[in-house]
Amino acid sequence: MSGKPGDQKRPVHLPVLLREVISQLDLSPGLIVVDGTVGAGGHSEHILQKISTEGTLIGLDRDSMMLGFATEKLKPESIPAGRCYLRQGSYAALPAVMEELQISSVDRVLLDLGLSSDQLVDDERGFGFESTGELDLRFDTSTGVPAWQLLENLSESELCEILEVYGEERFSQRIANQIVKQRKTASIRTAAELIKAVQQAIPGKAQANARKNPATRVFQALRIAANQELEQLETMLETVLPQVLRPGGRAVIISFHSLEDRMVKQAFKNQKIWKNLTAKPIVATQAEQRVNPRCRSAKLRVAVKT
Repeated sequence: MSGKPGDQKRPVHLPVLLREVISQLDLSPGLIVVDGTVGAGGHSEHILQKISTEGTLIGLDRDSMMLGFATEKLKPESIPAGRCYLRQGSYAALPAVMEELQISSVDRVLLDLGLSSDQLVDDERGFGFESTGELDLRFDTSTGVPAWQLLENLSESELCEILEVYGEERFSQRIANQIVKQRKTASIRTAAELIKAVQQAIPGKAQANARKNPATRVFQALRIAANQELEQLETMLETVLPQVLRPGGRAVIISFHSLEDRMVKQAFKNQKIWKNLTAKPIVATQAEQRVNPRCRSAKLRVAVKT
């Protein structure tokens, strides 16, 4: 399976908005806390310190590589029994994990919806623009369909819809057309091949004025489609969080693009379920942005279950 923990010596990801997350979680000894996107364990390491050996941490991640990093950092085997559980799976599958652990409700849920720096430098799955492996883009390579197969099999209209809806890509039609034209002679299997197709489709002036790689939104759209990310988030917001959080419990969610942020903002507006604590999202300080440029687009929203 690609993306094994041993593929990289140590994690390189810096936890985003760490001080703000720990503050907004409002932690104390004895709480049951879920880190639904545990990643390399950066946030969870500090959560464990705050909830002490009286509390319980449940860490989930779809990516076995990231779960391996979290296991190395958190060392659950050295924590008192019943105080730290790490499981591979989507945060949307939290109820099943809680049933397995015989936990009926939790006090806090944290979601960091961003792509980890460790995933970006994992050469095997194509997350990074310079990766040389196949364009897979799945967090869990044991399920679903890799992105290169989507590029190979979807119709032009289907590709256009993915790019437009999930990537908010203004040149979606031109890019979809170019992908379909290009795959007639050669399949698009790597990051470099996809970037080349995008560059051929987008007008030169638009590329010259772009602040990011012109394929950024295309990669985002394909990754979201390959992992069904918005469907997972919708299930979490509409069904799972209201079900598992006890009254007075907190949901703390970091998003990195407008699609996710709009969904979180809209969900927290439901006053029958939530007391929204962030009328405006919390963003990274200038100091953090200088140290970790990837946090510039991060938006943190918090709500308490009524």
